[in-house]
Amino acid sequence: MIPELSYGYILLKRDLTLAYRHRSELANPLLFFIIVISLFPLGISPESKDLQVIAPGVIWVAALLAAMLSLDSLFRSDFEDGTLEQLALSSHSLPLFVIAKVLAHWLITGLPLILLAPFLGILLFLPDTTLLTLIATLSLGTPILSLVGAVGVALTVGLRRGGILLSLLVLPLYIPVLIFAAGAVNEAARGFPVAGQLYFLGALLTLSLTLAPLATAAALRISLS
Repeated sequence: MIPELSYGYILLKRDLTLAYRHRSELANPLLFFIIVISLFPLGISPESKDLQVIAPGVIWVAALLAAMLSLDSLFRSDFEDGTLEQLALSSHSLPLFVIAKVLAHWLITGLPLILLAPFLGILLFLPDTTLLTLIATLSLGTPILSLVGAVGVALTVGLRRGGILLSLLVLPLYIPVLIFAAGAVNEAARGFPVAGQLYFLGALLTLSLTLAPLATAAALRISLS
């Protein structure tokens, strides 16, 4: 068990190092996230009451699309240079490789979104009492986006133009996360309890952590065959 964990740590460190060497690419999802949210006050209304109503949905849709931007490259480089095939043929666990890749993707994309979201929530006049709920929903929801998205990426990694197909496969699966996460922030803004929505997101995260690495590993084997 310890050698496998060491192997997973090496894979995680490798992906983070490669990402650090391409820092300009790391900024793209974050800039997209900021720009999309900043455009809504200009395109709809600068009035605080109007922005408070749409803020939860806007922030979550922007976070979802920002996460989608970097998904296509999750396994692409490893597939093109043959690393993925060598890992699949090795004695090491392929689901562990998937977990390391997904964790690296979340650290690079999901975690910065969580850190930026409260400031953008203030830009959209979200009440201070809802910011903690916003952080909680993003903390539970963004790992689900990475885990579920990895399954779609694994199915389309062998296709030359799999970006559109990836969106068609993954976006419908993101809908429950979007509904309950944005709904929790809306309910918090109205002063209602949000434990039910957070429990549901926690259940989805547990289910994704359990099944998504196995499904992604199976999909990668299908793409390599």
